[in-house]
Amino acid sequence: MARYNAPFEIHVHGQVALRPDVTFELLQDALKPIWKYTGAKSLAAGSDSFYEDEPGIQFEAKEHLLQMCWTVEGDDDFRQALDEMCMNLNDVAQSGAAIEVTFYDTEFEDDEDAADDAESRDDFVMLFVGPDPASIMQVQRDLLVQDVVNLMERHFDGAELGGVVAAIDSLFSQRFDDLVNSLQLGKPPRGTGGGASGHGGRKPRHLH
Repeated sequence: MARYNAPFEIHVHGQVALRPDVTFELLQDALKPIWKYTGAKSLAAGSDSFYEDEPGIQFEAKEHLLQMCWTVEGDDDFRQALDEMCMNLNDVAQSGAAIEVTFYDTEFEDDEDAADDAESRDDFVMLFVGPDPASIMQVQRDLLVQDVVNLMERHFDGAELGGVVAAIDSLFSQRFDDLVNSLQLGKPPRGTGGGASGHGGRKPRHLH
């Protein structure tokens, strides 16, 4: 549904691996916050992008994948729909995934009489989903390593960056440990002898 005078064109882009048992109906419920935002009554009706050359929202049943290359007109209230969608996708995701969301300021682009010092409200948001905190942190870690290595390879050989990657892994390991410890606060010790058990989840790969 067209939103007249919508201040943003919002592009959602990402790929999420889904659990093998996820059906179209389950995915439709998970994505309801964003397709309902368009005024559609179903995922099928709301999956088309604002731009015809974009594939929109697609459920690849055989590959158990959600593919999104989808643009919608909207306002800042779309962020709430995104938050709800991510919470829902956590329940159906097989592994961690990143979703890129770009807000394009249509009012800035269309206003030819805007002052020279006017600033665009364009924004870029990276969202993360996954079945557990470890899988989400793994995706965050991998993206950060990729960005840092790409930047530093302009000045150093890739073989020289092992220490940098190890430092990033250490930071994420500490963050994961802090998260697990915070979840343990207020909980009675598990097991016998009054001793607390180990971490209540697996650590992301590479985080030693």
